Amino acid sequence: MKNTILFGGSGFFGPIILKKYPKIISVGRSKPPNSVKNKHIQISNLNNLKKLDKIKFDKVIFLIGSSNHHIINKNINIGIKYNFEPMIKIMEYLKKKKIKKFICFTTILLYQNTNPNKKKNEKDKTNPYENNYIFSKHLLEEVVNFYKNKIPSIVVRLCNIYGYSKLKRPDLVPTLMQDIFKKRKTYVWNDKPVRDFIFAEDAADAVVKLLNSKFTGVINLGSGKSHSVKKLTNIISSHAKKDIGTINKKVTGPYKFLTNINLLKKVIKWKPKYSLERGLLKTFNIMKNY
Repeated sequence: MKNTILFGGSGFFGPIILKKYPKIISVGRSKPPNSVKNKHIQISNLNNLKKLDKIKFDKVIFLIGSSNHHIINKNINIGIKYNFEPMIKIMEYLKKKKIKKFICFTTILLYQNTNPNKKKNEKDKTNPYENNYIFSKHLLEEVVNFYKNKIPSIVVRLCNIYGYSKLKRPDLVPTLMQDIFKKRKTYVWNDKPVRDFIFAEDAADAVVKLLNSKFTGVINLGSGKSHSVKKLTNIISSHAKKDIGTINKKVTGPYKFLTNINLLKKVIKWKPKYSLERGLLKTFNIMKNY
């Protein structure tokens, strides 16, 4: 992974990639966690990218952005600020470089879900106007398309990624793990939704393989298998020896969303190493020691 830089090493997914691949250079205003020993280049913001002129790199993993759909759906300006504007700034800088590959991340929820029983593939229609969050991710993809003739790029449409983190995040698994260690009673809004959950370490391996491939364009990243929130909470409950209840609150997203990852497996000859059970167990064992 020589000559590769990663933006967003202090977030959720970035540290996991960095720790698995210590030759990747971290770039950002905040250092990764202390357990990550990768070289780090401090920049105050994306208006200060000239500092990178001093290092040699030709591959970029870009994780700057917001996945907090709860907040973005209340205020589209937050989606523009954290998902659209950073992409413009990095692409304007990189267009002057000889980049071999740029990779960034949007959401699997961009696909139109008129048939919940059909696995969504990259050729399926999208519906970018479902809500503010999805629209902000669509705008991010449009920026990448605008620069595609100058910067070879991959847009990863990411499924429900989960794993260990000390951060307060809107994602289901870290929230459940933190609640189950701190609160007497733990609840989910609804345990009926069905999603594709992918363990972050598996996703990290897939991202690095994609970065070293010849592929450009849009690609789905998930486990290829879907599970109900009920199954997920049962697994966590069995490890914690504590019940996780549901308040049966209506959720805003689709109740069933299936993902086709055939293109991913074809491009990088990859498959997840972790089942949902193994991934949740590792997450549980790490987070209980935080």
